[in-house]
Amino acid sequence: MDELIGRLVANVGVDRDAAQKAVGIILAFLAKEGPPDKVQPLIDKLPGGQALLDAQKGDDGGGMFAMGGLMGAGTKLMAAGLSMGQVQGVTKEIIAYAREKAGEDAVGEIVGAIPGLSQFI
Repeated sequence: MDELIGRLVANVGVDRDAAQKAVGIILAFLAKEGPPDKVQPLIDKLPGGQALLDAQKGDDGGGMFAMGGLMGAGTKLMAAGLSMGQVQGVTKEIIAYAREKAGEDAVGEIVGAIPGLSQFI
């Protein structure tokens, strides 16, 4: 996961802590919203992905006004210190990394199964 975190720091301009949180938030979003039979194999191919996902599950940022879906993920990313531009940059970089590790077809099936996600990547 260090490779991905390094790319986020270098290419998007976020600090390492925010980058780690962002990866966890996005993996948790994919795990919740995507098809489990497609998402888990993807997470398994991302070195350190499961650990970041597990850490995020313990920090759901719940509360009375918690949102799900794309809006909820975006809100969590901004709460982690990312600007709107960084949210989009981080998302694109993570998806590009996932495509490198798991393949275009696997990632395409996940993105296609989550309504509205394709507009953000």
